[in-house]
Amino acid sequence: MFITGIGTAAPPHRYAQRECWEAFAGSSLSERLNSQARAIVRKVLNGKNGITTRHLALDPIEQAFELSPDALHARFSEHAPRLATEAAERALKQAEVRPSGIDAVIISTCTGYLCPGLTSYVSERLGLPSSALALDLVGQGCGAALPNLRTADALLASGRCERVLSICVEVCSAALYFDNDPGVLISACLFGDGAGAAVLERSPNGTRRLEWRTSGSLLEPRDRDLLRFEQRAGVLRNVLTPQVPALAGRHAQTLFEHVLAKGGLGRSNVVEWIMHPGGRDVLKALREGLGLQEQDTRWSEAILNEFGNLSSSSVFFVLEAALKGAASGGHWWVCSFGAGFSCHGALLEVE
Repeated sequence: MFITGIGTAAPPHRYAQRECWEAFAGSSLSERLNSQARAIVRKVLNGKNGITTRHLALDPIEQAFELSPDALHARFSEHAPRLATEAAERALKQAEVRPSGIDAVIISTCTGYLCPGLTSYVSERLGLPSSALALDLVGQGCGAALPNLRTADALLASGRCERVLSICVEVCSAALYFDNDPGVLISACLFGDGAGAAVLERSPNGTRRLEWRTSGSLLEPRDRDLLRFEQRAGVLRNVLTPQVPALAGRHAQTLFEHVLAKGGLGRSNVVEWIMHPGGRDVLKALREGLGLQEQDTRWSEAILNEFGNLSSSSVFFVLEAALKGAASGGHWWVCSFGAGFSCHGALLEVE
């Protein structure tokens, strides 16, 4: 499988963390939380946590406190199809592929639900063939990009498809929740909105060759309750525990060693690291687990700084940043992780 086009999209409204704090501090919601909760939000939004700004589907920012089930669903329904379509259009343009040439479209999301799924709306907007296989993948959280791409790889390897369009889109502002739980509050301060897309083909195409070599996944259900969404009062509530960074670092190391062995490569063969930027502490744990330096996670840190944690779409943003930044050719390690607790990785060979 070859990645022949990458595209990303984010809402036009970009808010500094300081702006988010000022909006929160002046809201009636803030008054309903206890003093410890307010102190947590103040510390996260005003501290050095690796995030300077986030793109959010909110205009004005005070819409963040419109939290009824209907308001949140309307936010997802409006922005998820648009963002997914924009990212896909950019990926198709880069790959020089017409929508009529797509045999399948796979869309992952965890921040909202539509039936028919997002593939119905995005296929219509893009003008994809009515015969294209449409798959909606849900419930995989921040880690969904790699399972999505692995599904595309299987479709291409089977010979049933020549080109597959892979999309991850998250409107995290449609899954906001506020209470006195530290994990819930930190989540509200870290996540942004965005979509990423890739055109995947059986043959190389384009100025730079990106070949999907091999991949793997690791699932640990015993850790399921440490990172997940739950339903409460008809809306999504993110469960984020302090154990998550250590989990990410440990599982990423185990999976990395497994996939390296599967690909017949050594650690020294990997020249670039394309990893989900779950947060400052997560990237630190990944560096410790994989024996990396700060320079190795520069692409992930750059995306975290401008966009925050974009959930499943993050990996597309990091990959695009590395390509635009003329990252070194060779083997690249791509890694995502999230709810489950799940961890996914792949080796790319880039020329």
